[in-house]
Amino acid sequence: MIQCYEGDVFLLDGKDILQDGPDAAAAIEARCGRRVDREEARRGTMAAGILESHNRSDDPRRLSLRFDSLASHDITYVGIIQTARASGMERFPLPYVLTNCHNALCAVGGTINEDDHAFALSAARRYGGIYLPPHQAVIHAYNREMMAGVGRMILASDSHTRYGALGTMGIGEGGGELAKQLCGRAYELARPEVVAVYLTGTPQPGVGPHDVALAIIGAVSRAGTVKNKVMEFVGDGIAALPVDFRNGIDVMTTEAACLSSIWVCDARVADYYALHGRPEDYRPLAPAPVACYDGLIRVDLSQIRPMIALPFHPANVYPIAELQAHPREILGEVEARCRAQFPGVPIDLLGKVHDGGVWAEQGIIAGCAGGSFDNLMAAAGILRNRSIGAGVFSMSVYPESQPTYLELIQNGAAASLMEAGVILRSAFCGPCFGAGDTPANGALSIRHTTRNFPNREGSKPGEGQLALVALMDARSIAATAKNGGRITAATEEDVDARRTVRHFDRSIYRKRVYDGWGHADPRVPLRMGPNIRDWPVLPAMAAHLLVKVVSELHDPVTTTDELIPSGETSSFRSNPLRLAEFTLSRRDPAYVGEAKAVAALTIDDLDALYGRIQALDRTVAREDIGIGSTLYANCPGDGSAREQAASCQRVLGGSANIALAYATKRYRSNLLNWGMLPLVTDDEHLFHKGDWLLLPHIRRAIAEGAGQVEGYLLTASDARPVSLSLGELTAEERRVLLAGCLINDYRASR
Repeated sequence: MIQCYEGDVFLLDGKDILQDGPDAAAAIEARCGRRVDREEARRGTMAAGILESHNRSDDPRRLSLRFDSLASHDITYVGIIQTARASGMERFPLPYVLTNCHNALCAVGGTINEDDHAFALSAARRYGGIYLPPHQAVIHAYNREMMAGVGRMILASDSHTRYGALGTMGIGEGGGELAKQLCGRAYELARPEVVAVYLTGTPQPGVGPHDVALAIIGAVSRAGTVKNKVMEFVGDGIAALPVDFRNGIDVMTTEAACLSSIWVCDARVADYYALHGRPEDYRPLAPAPVACYDGLIRVDLSQIRPMIALPFHPANVYPIAELQAHPREILGEVEARCRAQFPGVPIDLLGKVHDGGVWAEQGIIAGCAGGSFDNLMAAAGILRNRSIGAGVFSMSVYPESQPTYLELIQNGAAASLMEAGVILRSAFCGPCFGAGDTPANGALSIRHTTRNFPNREGSKPGEGQLALVALMDARSIAATAKNGGRITAATEEDVDARRTVRHFDRSIYRKRVYDGWGHADPRVPLRMGPNIRDWPVLPAMAAHLLVKVVSELHDPVTTTDELIPSGETSSFRSNPLRLAEFTLSRRDPAYVGEAKAVAALTIDDLDALYGRIQALDRTVAREDIGIGSTLYANCPGDGSAREQAASCQRVLGGSANIALAYATKRYRSNLLNWGMLPLVTDDEHLFHKGDWLLLPHIRRAIAEGAGQVEGYLLTASDARPVSLSLGELTAEERRVLLAGCLINDYRASR
């Protein structure tokens, strides 16, 4: 079904796979009639061409990228605009789309959410942006429909920024990286490796994009096969896939931890752009006749079966047929892992096995992954003239955009869903993170959304509340709904495959979207709600750093939702100090108080500790020591691009993180942009809560380009020298660290 090739792999004429070896060069020469060296073949990937067209660096090992457009939603744009504004930005230098799809429920937090929306509209008018009102579209649907174009690059402050199926390389990053673009600076990174995803065969009826995506994620994510790399989709199987199907696979590549994605673009993509009134944004896109990849994943689409990702990760994947055949064994294993992760929290997955099946209480199809036209048409086809029943099972559908919703109404699909008992809602990302259709405690919710991490969907394990979320394709969710909640693969059902001619009415956007790109008006005042606060002043890097370990996490991976919870806390995203009160609240409730206690200390409060420091290094002067907090986590930062996962630590006095590795580039970048050291150790058991870490002469080490920093671990009983890695840092990243944060660096350079 899925086969992974390691090492260099050549693709000839977009279809023939040739593994590297002693005969590879001769085979390529025989095919092409000339020698093709490896570097030329590496430049033959689609990704290489697009990256180079946006690159401003002469260094062959590094890229310095400028994007074609930016996008943010209403959890992130206030902080980004405030950062750029504090850094001297006077107008948006490129199209910037401000969407309102995360905090669209204005009943949460009083007027806070709608105050942010008013701020965004005023910012779009003042700085020349594009403002998409609430409920019009989710961020990625609008970018697909209106902003993508073959050969373009889009940077957005949301981790699921993926438009590769439309020939656009999307990258999801923290807000600091968007602020850099707004202030005229570049996005810098090491030149990424490119891994081919070779699709062949044709999916069976009833198999949808989520099934394919989950199968790929299950095969590659735990091994890190594509971590921080570009996934390039090629192969003869692409031609059989509708564009919505491709988009559905593409958006889930984020869960494989890749940097970005790109696909072959063919006549179907041309039709997509024509449908959306933008035929000029299409051109054919394919690899060169000889392209060299840093690995290849071969996927036989005909062998993919309906899949389910059980709690608590998209990589925890099983074929639905396997779950049906061995429910107690599989759910028993998952339940045991859940109990180990949340000791003392009641978990009863085995209770879902009864009456000859596995039963769910809720079904959701939503967002950038689930809410597409094709997915909802397929669900409507399965449920036409059926009923989801009057039992415990409920189902909601969130079309990705108002144009999609309108088309479903006009062609009758919306009526089919509603007549079956499905609730239709407006475009909203809430079901992906727990701000909409939150299930009951202990309920199993099956969702065609992007994630099923813990601490989402309303889960608060520390308070005994736990939502059990499994990911499934819209088709199998509809088949399950048809059977009253008994988990069912769509391949077991007859699918009403009637096709309709699809339409797209962009007049909805013309009537409601404010497009001020190129028309900034500095006379327009920003509308500041009472919850919108400026970033607090943060100190520059001290000559020496003394940090206390105030939290210790040994989970294999710590997600951004555990670092700063989503859901109801999202109302406070525009208030750095208030949001910081939620830091690690669902994982380590003592963190905030202990970090604040450290932030209140001066070196005069630590006389005994300073005496020990003097015994180790007399060159460390008392007045030159900066005091901060740190946390240890094995692998922090999986999941969302939200910069608040780092900025909240910084606001509370955090100066560093210590880890075996960082789960994503974007989380590490967030740390750097907020002036926090991304320290790496090779010993999981070296640092413990309550320990102190002294980094003498750290400012000089960073300024001189050290990749390894030396220090001392001060425990209650002894002191020992330690060596920690900072990883590779660019000159700009070092400058930001020394300044104390991105805002300080911009202010200093104005």
